[in-house]
Parts: sequence; C-alpha cells; structure tokens
Amino acid sequence: MRIVTWAIRLLLFILLLAFAAMNTEPVTLRFYFDLAWQTPLVALLLAFFVAGALFGLAAALGALLRQRRELQRLRRDAERSAAPTPPTPTEI
Repeated sequence: MRIVTWAIRLLLFILLLAFAAMNTEPVTLRFYFDLAWQTPLVALLLAFFVAGALFGLAAALGALLRQRRELQRLRRDAERSAAPTPPTPTEI
C-alpha cells in the first residue's frame, strides 16, 4: 500500500511539474491607476491558489474556535455531573 501511495504522489508531482514547465510565459496583471505586475503564468496561478487556501482557512477558523469552546464547555459539564455528590444529612 505504501508503494502505491508513493507512486501516486510521484505521478502527481510529475504532472504538476510538467504543467509548470508548460506555463512559463509572462502575463501581465493590471491594477488600478496604471499599475501592472508581469510574472510567469504558473507563479500567478500558484499565488492565487495559496491566497484562496488562506482565505478559506481564515473563514473556517471562526467556526473551528467556536466548536472547540463548545466542546470544552460540554466536557466540563460532563465532568461536573459525573463527580460524586456528597451525602445528604438523611443518608448518614
């Protein structure tokens, strides 16, 4: 199974490397006020992919932190309810 996993990883790496080698033409990204940025297409694609992944992680971070706080509260409540209660005066 480990050999199959590494073979898939190697194949994916080779495909991505070939993709990068085929897309080295410079492209111009134009901004407002006549600002322009000229870079290879593959670098621009990688930059936008990374930016999208970071924005996705930032969007999910709020929900993740909220769920972690809820889990901590539920665990704390479960520990309190599982703790033995002291005997009442009528049980002594």
